[in-house]
Amino acid sequence: MFNNQHISEEFSNTESIVVYQGDCLRLLSTIPDESLQLIVTSPPYNIGKEYEKRLKLEKYIEQQAAVIGECVRSLSPRGSICWQVGNYVDNGSIIPLDTVLYPIFTKLGLKMRNRIIWHFEHGLHCSRRFSGRYETIIWFTKSDNYVFNLDPVRVPQKYPGKKYFKGPNAGKHSCNPLGKNPGDLWVIPNVKSNHVEKTDHPCQFPVELIERLVLSMTNEGDWVFDPFLGTGTSIIAAIRHNRRGIGAEVVPRYVRLAKERIEQQIAGTLKTRPMNRPVYDPILAGNSLTVAPWTKKENSEQLF
Repeated sequence: MFNNQHISEEFSNTESIVVYQGDCLRLLSTIPDESLQLIVTSPPYNIGKEYEKRLKLEKYIEQQAAVIGECVRSLSPRGSICWQVGNYVDNGSIIPLDTVLYPIFTKLGLKMRNRIIWHFEHGLHCSRRFSGRYETIIWFTKSDNYVFNLDPVRVPQKYPGKKYFKGPNAGKHSCNPLGKNPGDLWVIPNVKSNHVEKTDHPCQFPVELIERLVLSMTNEGDWVFDPFLGTGTSIIAAIRHNRRGIGAEVVPRYVRLAKERIEQQIAGTLKTRPMNRPVYDPILAGNSLTVAPWTKKENSEQLF
């Protein structure tokens, strides 16, 4: 759809890829009202990562509200906002950030369509509470007339041979041949040390997570915007499916990484985990590490 793709540093409706180095509010100030179809991001969680300054929770919420307000102004009437967050931790006590950000969106007139749970298996191990193994994506729309394309993101049926057992369709297959609705619990591996997409960003999210949002909430040619771009995942997911991508990032190192990864995507050389690939099962794969050494039983038939 887009010929001779290149990365621009300033917003223009004639561009298809924009990577802005600087504060997202400055970039947003250059974007006209109701121009963006999907705004998707994983903002800083205010937990003291290298790319953020830890703030009082009230100040953090105030800063998020300023960005969200500008995002809503820039959002198309048929558009969606997906805010992917985890927990703020205060002296061992957790505060789910989606619960404190929810009122900001609703006061701006947005309606929540789903609270999507993203489940993964790897992360920090806790000793005084259960280890966190999920984050949430809160999805809001600006109106009731919003874009939602289910067919491109359907997943395989668990029982594709299932049939109606009574009624006028008795004996006919009851499943949609294109697959089933993926639901609001998504099991997608997070990007850790052995993940094919891993860079030196500490909280990188996988391309396939954003692909599902891009395919279901936008059409070809639409703008996808990420105010906290990181290493460019949202733009990669957008341009992979003939959408336009734009994002802002304040850390120069991550801007360079984002541009490198986007260039690789344009060239067709970027390595990513394929969308809808089954999650690796070490037991089915016969991985020897799944056998605990302290439970091994000696083979009674073994000869010494």
